Amino acid sequence: MIKAENLTKQFDSIMAVDHINAEIREGCVFGLIGTNGAGKSTFLRLASGILKPDEGRITIDGEDIFENVNVKRRFFYISDDQYYFNNATPEDMMEYYKKIYEGFDTERFYKLLGNFGLEKRRKINTFSKGMKKQLSVIYGICANTDYLFCDETFDGLDPVMRQAVKSIFANDMAERNLTPIIASHNLRELEDICDHVGLLHKGGILLSRDLDDMKLNIHKIQCVLSEGTEPEELRGLDVVKVERRGRLCTITVRGVRDEIAGQLEAYKPVFYEIIPLSLEEIFISETEVAGYDIKKLIF
Repeated sequence: MIKAENLTKQFDSIMAVDHINAEIREGCVFGLIGTNGAGKSTFLRLASGILKPDEGRITIDGEDIFENVNVKRRFFYISDDQYYFNNATPEDMMEYYKKIYEGFDTERFYKLLGNFGLEKRRKINTFSKGMKKQLSVIYGICANTDYLFCDETFDGLDPVMRQAVKSIFANDMAERNLTPIIASHNLRELEDICDHVGLLHKGGILLSRDLDDMKLNIHKIQCVLSEGTEPEELRGLDVVKVERRGRLCTITVRGVRDEIAGQLEAYKPVFYEIIPLSLEEIFISETEVAGYDIKKLIF
């Protein structure tokens, strides 16, 4: 488990990470959401031991990460702009990573390289941005580490490659309990893969929740209420938000689905349907309650 306690990092007058407390469990996909400058990359650099905290600590299974070689062998960090040696080929970089990660899977490396259509002896500096991203994912997967830190990993990948990478992550999670931590500014990219999402804003975690818990406890109702009944009059429902289009109301409410249905039926609506919220809709609802407009924070 990765645990951050009062984690703080400041650059001159800029508070990049502001007293963060967070836990990342093994075997889940943890998504870090936030705009540019929210602190996502700094958090990952602290988690990977590139930066030393000014205050607090971040640990893996109770061990500090900074300047701890044994702990650093347990994760692979895919930065937003992955560094490769000058004139190196994919094969050259593989030999380098094999010296750091004893469990590096050479056979799988060549297989994935072929599957992605990347040439093993071509100079990496001639690759496109997307090809370099694909290569960095291959190295990260083949390193066979417990954790994979991904900073905007899907940025630059086409939709087909994004799904391919997500499938690889899911496979390794199932087979060897891989734990990916993925930083992104795009909620939609993480919706179908993350188990837990943390929303970063101005260096602090504004919201951190398990997606399953969030989806089970907040629902969207589309309904046409009986004549003379207003959404605000629906007692017993924890109404978060109401939108109207003529007689059609879209009501966001908290609570258990079956209980919500029972309370709503007591008002004998003309029509109603309880439909799932997207990750974006969930975060909009949660952050509006907290006094923030996520559309300004994320999009």
